[in-house]
Amino acid sequence: MSQAEASSSALTATADNDAKLKALRFTKLVATAALALCVAVFAVAKSFEARYPWLGFVAAFAEAATIGGLADWYAVVALFRRPLGLPIPHTAIIPRNQERIADNLGRFIEVNFLAPGPVREKLEEVDFSALVADWLADRSRAEGLSRFVVKLVPQALSAIGQSGLRDFVSARMLEQLDKVQVAPLAADLLTAFTDDRRHQKLFDQLIRVLGRFLKDEQALEALRGKIHDELPTLFNLFRADAYLLKKIVASAGALLEEAGADPHHPLREEFDRFVMGFIDSLKTSKAYARRAEQLKRGLLERPEIRDLARDMWESLGRFVEQDSTLPDSSVRAHLADLLVEAGRQLSRDAQIRADMNQGFVVALSAFVETQKSGVSQFIADQVKRWDLAQLTRLIEVNIGRDLQYIRFNGMIIGGLAGLALYGFERFVLGG
Repeated sequence: MSQAEASSSALTATADNDAKLKALRFTKLVATAALALCVAVFAVAKSFEARYPWLGFVAAFAEAATIGGLADWYAVVALFRRPLGLPIPHTAIIPRNQERIADNLGRFIEVNFLAPGPVREKLEEVDFSALVADWLADRSRAEGLSRFVVKLVPQALSAIGQSGLRDFVSARMLEQLDKVQVAPLAADLLTAFTDDRRHQKLFDQLIRVLGRFLKDEQALEALRGKIHDELPTLFNLFRADAYLLKKIVASAGALLEEAGADPHHPLREEFDRFVMGFIDSLKTSKAYARRAEQLKRGLLERPEIRDLARDMWESLGRFVEQDSTLPDSSVRAHLADLLVEAGRQLSRDAQIRADMNQGFVVALSAFVETQKSGVSQFIADQVKRWDLAQLTRLIEVNIGRDLQYIRFNGMIIGGLAGLALYGFERFVLGG
């Protein structure tokens, strides 16, 4: 709540209390005037009763109404203060029992308002997930939350690094990687790769590489030199090396062209058998498995791998910190988009909203259950700290006007009772 809203609420509460106090004073004045009227009617009726006997009924009504009004005035006043300031026992009930009232009020709220059943029923009326979805779907709020989160990320990463969590995570990652059997995993990956004959693209690439090799002058010259060295001297006199090289290159080129153009060429089929055989060896051969495990452990033991997590944390922190300072931060923009989309998805998915609401109900119910004794004690402590005059005034302002009507009721009931007794005396006993 903003300061302006708080001030407005305070002014509203003050105005409300002033209105209640004004109504209480007016009701008190009317009740006192009614009591005075009863006394005056009683006096006048008694004065003229001898001349007008029927005034005896009026006097009896007024007399009993006066007594009833005075009794109820005493009862109402005794709740808040000592009547006429006299030290009468069992008066000023509320001020004298402040601590007991405070404890009972706290227990009453704990038992009746913070019981598990009513709390759960009230929480189930609130659609928490809709509130969250509406909040996240608002672009300005999502951007504000993203700015807040992005500012915290570098600090969070730094705290994680200093806490030792980074080393812990790195060690756990290496342990899990060490448990992975490389050979079967590689076999599965290669099987997925060969399911739609994508490995033939590798064969096509191999053919293109060999084709470029056969057209490379330096490579051919080196190959010719090898042939020259292997041939007898007599053959070299007739430049047989050049002839053989030309034949080899031509034959190899033709073979590669045929293999490249024919999807069912024997070379391709041989490549298929080689790949499938290699995959089968990875799955079944213990020698392959041991070799793969040795390679894996050698890789994991390298210091570069063990420092990878530290470098990752540091690089990520630097990137986020630098990006967050930019006016068009990509991380902030993507995070805001993610939050908005999450809000929209949440508003569309009724099942997720129901699960979220149930989670909120369970969590908040458990929280209230664990904290309700503290709430009860807090209420009791606050009431005990109230100034007695303030406590009395607060209760009197809020319920005093209703209590004043007891005085009216006392005068009416008392008057009717007095009238009935007077009639019984005159018509039954007197007759």
